[in-house]
Amino acid sequence: MSRIGYKTITVPAGVTVTKDGDNITVKGPKGELTRAFAPEIEMKQEGTEISFSRPDDSFKALHGTMRANLNNMVVGVTEGYVKQLKLVGVGYRAQKQGEKLVLNVGYSHPVEMQAPKGVSIDVPSNTEINVSGISKQVVGQFAAEIRAVRSPEPYKGKGIRYVDEYVRRKEGKTGK
Repeated sequence: MSRIGYKTITVPAGVTVTKDGDNITVKGPKGELTRAFAPEIEMKQEGTEISFSRPDDSFKALHGTMRANLNNMVVGVTEGYVKQLKLVGVGYRAQKQGEKLVLNVGYSHPVEMQAPKGVSIDVPSNTEINVSGISKQVVGQFAAEIRAVRSPEPYKGKGIRYVDEYVRRKEGKTGK
């Protein structure tokens, strides 16, 4: 049984958490995030500690989810989030043109992707992509969209993958 919802969140210096109705806003050195939270779960802020409580056990999952979402918002405005991807394959390369990411990954045409608001793209080399921002959800979603352009295949291992991702290889056909 998970007890994540009962853990307290410590708000670091320089971060302010304000509640306006169902919306909670977190402001920090890297930016500001706002999210709507369920009114059934009660948030209590005492100094630098934030805790959540639920009325009964029918809100167990929502209790832990709300606590995790607020913690992700606090970490995002203080440290930020980064997803690293790498391109594996002969001739596969990425480049940044202005605010667009241009991928050459084996198609007859280059694939252009526009980064959503609040997300920055960095291309340290032509086979590496760093997606960074303050919202864990937006950074992860955009990294997943980049990966979906050419997801890694199991026979040769070619494609776009996360840096720490392991691609399980399969054996090809055997001849007679």
